[in-house]
Amino acid sequence: MPARALMFQGTGSDVGKSLIVAGLARAFARRGLSVRPFKPQNMSNNAAVTADGGEIGRAQALQARAAQVAPSVHMNPVLLKPQSDIGAQIVVQGRVYGSAKAAAYQHIKRELLPFVLESYLRLRREADIVLVEGAGSAAEVNLRDNDIANMGFARAAIVPVAIVGDIDRGGVIASLIGTKAVLAPEDDALVCGFIINKFRGDPSLFAAALERVTLATGWDALGLVPYFADARLLPAEDALALEQSPPHKPQARVRIAVPILPHIANFDDLDPLDAEPVVDLVRVRPGAAIPGDADLILVPGSKATIADLAALRAAGFDIDIAAHRRRGGMILGLCGGYQMLGRSIADPAGIEGPAGTVEGLGLLDVITTLSHEKRLEPAQGATSDGAPFAGYEMHMGMTEGPDCMRPFARLTGAAPEGAISADGRVMGTYVHGLFADDRQRAAWLQRFAAGAANVRYDDLIERTLDALAAHLAAHLDLDRLLRLAR
Repeated sequence: MPARALMFQGTGSDVGKSLIVAGLARAFARRGLSVRPFKPQNMSNNAAVTADGGEIGRAQALQARAAQVAPSVHMNPVLLKPQSDIGAQIVVQGRVYGSAKAAAYQHIKRELLPFVLESYLRLRREADIVLVEGAGSAAEVNLRDNDIANMGFARAAIVPVAIVGDIDRGGVIASLIGTKAVLAPEDDALVCGFIINKFRGDPSLFAAALERVTLATGWDALGLVPYFADARLLPAEDALALEQSPPHKPQARVRIAVPILPHIANFDDLDPLDAEPVVDLVRVRPGAAIPGDADLILVPGSKATIADLAALRAAGFDIDIAAHRRRGGMILGLCGGYQMLGRSIADPAGIEGPAGTVEGLGLLDVITTLSHEKRLEPAQGATSDGAPFAGYEMHMGMTEGPDCMRPFARLTGAAPEGAISADGRVMGTYVHGLFADDRQRAAWLQRFAAGAANVRYDDLIERTLDALAAHLAAHLDLDRLLRLAR
């Protein structure tokens, strides 16, 4: 018998839809139900490699973990990865489908709906319940034609919808009533209620507001969910999370500086470092200087390496990085950051924009050639210091040169990976997820005399998902949500 389904759409982006689906996935899984998360269309450069050899949004990988199942490409059949001159890369069922700018993509969406419905029906056959997450805002009526992310999908699949509003940003009453006002009657007929998320304060003071929204919309109030502070411990999908103020760390003994670039990708690589009490992770934005007392500069991944390299130079970060190197500091480049550290990046096929070659930072004696072939697979082995790791690769292009003769790591089977400069101060690797491995993170902390790792990262994620599930179960009627699903 096909699974029931319930969709969670938002009044806007970053209202907490992803975390609500993750928390409910864990809550229902703990009840013994077989749960599958599903997001028809996602836009994110924070992606994850799946067990079936493709890529999906990081939030859906976290939701799969919450549901205690392996992530699948069918949990996020359409993934848009913003690039620079060519718009966004379109990934369909885990594989690159093409690229398009925003206006052109509106016409491509209609040809992607069959893939979306195929993936959705496949998940329904596997589960007791499918928890569907919308994208952006349900009120984006300018994008309603050919929509596959919100009401377009809900109508095509006949899935009931709960609307989520974020009270923390203000204006939640107006945003809910306004959403009702702009929905077409056929779309509105699918809405079964609303949830107000991230509430702070005395719930009794908001009772009249709930009644006002119910009266104005005709939608049932499904719950008032208090702010869940530990959400910051979970991998975020939206780069907006990088704007959050870092926690104060009086015990910090090592400072790691990360230049934040426009097309930063797989930035959850930073989360395990941020979780360590001894690590002061400094996110440096254009207009600020990289701290001169940093122990390590970490250049993160990018979905548009050439454009981000230009942005890095425009911000003056190249000068700061060179000065750091002269002072004897260490530099690590991850994926796109690794490519930037080399002598040049060639794009003969025009994958990221006009075909051509650009000069790199010249800190590693390697050159990179971008290509259409995308490497998506798990990676495990040991770094040059003998510390083991398990992570994954997700990149386009090949890097080679003399510094590759000093590999950053040896993968299982002894294949060399990455590069290290002759003086050992500059390193580059294509491996993501390094710091999520406690063994590898501990080795880096010991390298900087910061002591042992204090966090068991996998345990931290599991405890946080359990706490999120308990939090939602205390403030939402899970039985009622199951009854509303169909």
